[in-house]
Amino acid sequence: MDLNNINLDDIKEKLLNIDKKTLIKYGSVVGAVIIFLIIYYAILNPIVTNKRTQLDDMNLKNQEIIKFENDLISIKKKIKKIKPIYEKNSSLFHSKKEVEGLYQTLSQFAAANGLVVSKIDKQKPKPVFLNKKGKVSKKKPKKVTKKNVSYFTIPVKFEVKGNFLGYIRFKRELSKSNKMLNFEKELIKLEKAGSSGIVVTGELSIVGLTNEFL
Repeated sequence: MDLNNINLDDIKEKLLNIDKKTLIKYGSVVGAVIIFLIIYYAILNPIVTNKRTQLDDMNLKNQEIIKFENDLISIKKKIKKIKPIYEKNSSLFHSKKEVEGLYQTLSQFAAANGLVVSKIDKQKPKPVFLNKKGKVSKKKPKKVTKKNVSYFTIPVKFEVKGNFLGYIRFKRELSKSNKMLNFEKELIKLEKAGSSGIVVTGELSIVGLTNEFL
């Protein structure tokens, strides 16, 4: 089409010759399209976008739920596996509360065998590190954490007074306890010259769980 040859009067005459019904028909279609676009972009599009966002969020949460359920199954299996180990250790090892009440416990054992506990001095807990073979490792890590400490030993210096037979029974009764307790050092001497009474000084050690002392 040659734009230079377009006559505006001809275009005007052609537009005037178009049937009014035709103009109304096409005008209605164009108007309907415009109204639809206005309604869609002003009302429907935000709703659709919001619903799409909600759907994406719901799908993401469903995936997270599935992951959590799988993790929960895995955790339950681990708990079931380590539960016997924990129960065994918790029966052998001392809790922090039991260590604090050690004087009373030893005094009860001593009194039952005619002895008197005259001294109990708990020392600072010492971390114990085990190697892959389950043996005590001589190498100590630079930093002590719950992950690398297997358990703690708590040295306890003591002094007991009484008679030798009572002391033997005292040790035997302690050995029957389900808690780990070892006599590391002991020195037995007469309380007085010519007396049957003895004084026992020494050191024993007890074992505590990592999470109780770290």
